Amino acid sequence: MRIPSRVIGGALVATLLTQLTACGTLFYPDRRGQIEGKIDPVVAAMDAIGILFYVLPGLIAFGIDFATGAIYYPGGKTAQVDPAKLAPAVDANGQVDRLKLQAILETELGQRLPLNDPRLIQQRGSVEQLASLGLVPAA
Repeated sequence: MRIPSRVIGGALVATLLTQLTACGTLFYPDRRGQIEGKIDPVVAAMDAIGILFYVLPGLIAFGIDFATGAIYYPGGKTAQVDPAKLAPAVDANGQVDRLKLQAILETELGQRLPLNDPRLIQQRGSVEQLASLGLVPAA
């Protein structure tokens, strides 16, 4: 049984087009637009596999991923809340009420943070931080 040349040609074109679009750009479109960061080894490995099979499309895939920024891990997100808005969550003894803090953070950030998670790492504040909130440190 002979396979028509159009089917073989179509499969070859489809394979080359997938390699030309770059793995990181295809799988992680939300990462586009980054300028720098840590390189994602999974995306780099997929592009390297493209080099093994098709040298030129693999190199183009690397180029596209670096140019679009899709090869980098996504950047960390930060949020800031005014300390004056956090003051109601701290009582006169300097103890933090987790439920009040969670409600304040949810209204300010729009996200529900699991403050009752046992993996949560707590850090003690300094005397200067307490003074900035108008609280007296208690020993």
